[in-house]
Amino acid sequence: MNEVAILGVAMHPWGKIKDKSVPELNLEVAQKALKDAGLEWKNIQFVVAGSDPWSGVDGLLAGCRLSQKIGNNGIPVVNVYNACATGGYALKTAQAYINSGFCDYVLVVAASISPSGFFGVTTVGREDDPNDLDSQRFRILGLTNPTGFAFMATYRMHHYGMTENDLALVKVKNSKFGALNPLARFKKVFTVEDVLKSPMVTYPLRLYELCATSDGAAAIVLSSMKAAKKHTRKPVILAGVGISTPKYPDPRSGGYGLDIASDSGELDFNNGMGVRSAYAAYNEAGIGPEDLDLAEVYDLSSAFELGWYEEIGLCKRGDAEKLLREGATGMGGRIPVNPSGGCASFGEAIPAQAMAQVCELTWQMRGVSGPRQIEGAKVGCTVNAGKQGNCSATVVKK
Repeated sequence: MNEVAILGVAMHPWGKIKDKSVPELNLEVAQKALKDAGLEWKNIQFVVAGSDPWSGVDGLLAGCRLSQKIGNNGIPVVNVYNACATGGYALKTAQAYINSGFCDYVLVVAASISPSGFFGVTTVGREDDPNDLDSQRFRILGLTNPTGFAFMATYRMHHYGMTENDLALVKVKNSKFGALNPLARFKKVFTVEDVLKSPMVTYPLRLYELCATSDGAAAIVLSSMKAAKKHTRKPVILAGVGISTPKYPDPRSGGYGLDIASDSGELDFNNGMGVRSAYAAYNEAGIGPEDLDLAEVYDLSSAFELGWYEEIGLCKRGDAEKLLREGATGMGGRIPVNPSGGCASFGEAIPAQAMAQVCELTWQMRGVSGPRQIEGAKVGCTVNAGKQGNCSATVVKK
């Protein structure tokens, strides 16, 4: 077993943060996570930091700049960037260092000050970089992220009968959760009518069915299970972390992580990054999707969320809409999804997003989520994916 304890978690409210830098955000959440864990800086033996490529040296060497902020006390630092899966890869790195016996206490931290509008190549590097696949699809095809998400949405419409009303229902569900989360950026509760009246961005996705770019930060203190006994009798457990990238030659598991079904309609366990990440985390934790009480999935668009239901095994391929319509993934449902409010309520702060999902599950396992608390929550999972097909998933349990 690769279990490690989650001793402390912290998040900064998501939004557009004008008065703080990435190092300042990382310092703030790190201090809060340490306080939550009942530890001091001198207890931390290793730092894993998610990099923010939009903030220059402050972001690219985020862990080093954090180390400077606390006085260069000699703690080893690793800086990690794997696009939207950065937080998951950072947690996997921390898990590996703890299980290797290298250290007992690790701080994992990430912050982002995001560009306005779509995440694009004009904010990082050269627009004509031939090695940047985002650059090429933006310039040559005009294929922005919303356009790619729309392709997935129309695929679901054609093959599984998804409707525009279903897309709106995802937003409505997540807005109800987000309105109860003090850390969420958007707290308005939407109706189906509100969503369907919002401007069409790229058919069939409307403005309120696409997540915004945001700023945010999160920190998590992990420890070995042996060390955790010094601080708590019943720690929340990071029970499994799965990570994956595309697998040649399957063209279906491209840059967004979601797998398209084979001709038989079955999930492809050999190629889909989302499936491989989720089931790697399940196997490591010794559970299956049937054991989950809740999930946090990466809803960059409403259609994206529906695809994740199938990727992580909440239902069979093509049944996601049925799960949504019957209320199973909503408040009081059989398997609530995105009780945090998801990206629909937070927006996207890339390096910190996967960690924010784990923070939410930790609070749910502790039973301290207030009006959005999922009754009897004992096991949950997260999943996300991003640029170059990086994908990660975690299992958190009591």
